[in-house]
Amino acid sequence: MTRHDLSVKSLRSSLATRRAARISRRSLERQLASYTTESDRLELDAILSRHTGEETNELRSIINRQAMDRLIRA
Repeated sequence: MTRHDLSVKSLRSSLATRRAARISRRSLERQLASYTTESDRLELDAILSRHTGEETNELRSIINRQAMDRLIRA
């Protein structure tokens, strides 16, 4: 295998990994968006509080962005 072939293979692998991560994040965003009521969000917050900030950082980021989006639309 030539160096060029390895570069192309590496690039394809990287792109596939990034695409899978985007798909996974969109799915997570849809799932979190289903928590629409105040009681839903309080339940979710209680669940997240059982874990470290490092473990919940991405989830809290999505939840906060969605909350801001709801405020802007209201």
